[in-house]
Amino acid sequence: MFGRERIEYKSAEQVRAMRRAGLVVAAAHEAVREAVRPGVTTASLDAAAARAIADHGATSSFLGYHGYPATICVSVNEEIVHGIPGERVLEAGDVVSVDCGAVVDGWHGDAAFTTVLDPADPLDLALSDATEQAMWAGIAALAKGDRLGVVGDAVEDVVAASGTTYGIVQEYVGHGIGSAMHQPPEVLNYRTRDKGPRLRPGLCVAIEPMLTRGSRATQVLEDDWTVVTVDGHRAAHWEHTVAIGPDGIWVLTAPDGGAARLADLGVTVAPWE
Repeated sequence: MFGRERIEYKSAEQVRAMRRAGLVVAAAHEAVREAVRPGVTTASLDAAAARAIADHGATSSFLGYHGYPATICVSVNEEIVHGIPGERVLEAGDVVSVDCGAVVDGWHGDAAFTTVLDPADPLDLALSDATEQAMWAGIAALAKGDRLGVVGDAVEDVVAASGTTYGIVQEYVGHGIGSAMHQPPEVLNYRTRDKGPRLRPGLCVAIEPMLTRGSRATQVLEDDWTVVTVDGHRAAHWEHTVAIGPDGIWVLTAPDGGAARLADLGVTVAPWE
């Protein structure tokens, strides 16, 4: 079950349990997408996600994790990740990133998305689009590469091709996932000499690039959770949980398994049935 680097490799049955958790995360995301708009509080988004998770008979991966007090993370504007929902009222033009995890039968799913509230600044939309594209490029690289470092290569390539100088956050990266929400290996969003472990069936990872409109430098607020950009520029965060099977990859937190977006990148999804 564990490889040289203590990576937890999953069986087909375990991946199917993670798929069930992933679909709960997708349902929670949909509930938040329906609720998010100017004038609502971030706490109301948390409540919408909590209802969706409970309605599906699952539990939150986040609530109580190292003392985290909410079901989801809601990070607004210069907040990059781990924003705690509360009484903050969303405003027109806000950049809102939502991160959610769910547990089914002891197995986790984890995903995040960013939305820009109308009227949206085109530069904020471009930031979110670039971050999402980087995520999908990183996922597609899993299907084509032989080592995990291809994810960081792909993210950097998308940022370079965008023609915009985005900051790629380095302190917070993707991760292995399965019987725990965070496991080895780390999944870097930038290019390094270390190409990482070999890709093999049973590896499940969360791919989650975070980009900023300015410097990549970050700091943690006094709540010991919320991560913000040092320069105050806005940030975006996209994430999916992905399984590598014997015949290819399967995006466990996407309702269609990632088929539509990956087809555009020349990758065919291979559910582990």
